[in-house]
Amino acid sequence: MAVGPVLEALFGNRTAACVLLYLQAYGEGHAMAMARTFGFSLSMVQRQLQRLEANGVLLSRQVGNLRLYAFNQRNPTVRNLRSMLTVELDNLPEDVADQLFSERRRPRRSDKLLRSLIA
Repeated sequence: MAVGPVLEALFGNRTAACVLLYLQAYGEGHAMAMARTFGFSLSMVQRQLQRLEANGVLLSRQVGNLRLYAFNQRNPTVRNLRSMLTVELDNLPEDVADQLFSERRRPRRSDKLLRSLIA
């Protein structure tokens, strides 16, 4: 899995640690994408997101029918937390990082051909 025992111990559980790594890697995200990435149930991820938001670590906003979560930049402790998470992301084995954090984050250009049509 993506997290080691130290992060798990610091954040109380594996789900919270993975949620924070996800947000550090992508900047923002919604619960379903996080659950899919790590193979957790949606309710487990939502519980951690709500707990982290209630304690001022995260902020959320509604975009259409999605609730997007991101770090609370006004919390001075969050800056230190993000520095630590960056180090953890940098120390992940390359194959694990590619598997977990290589999701396409923007739509394909409308005029771009698919590879299967080119070949």
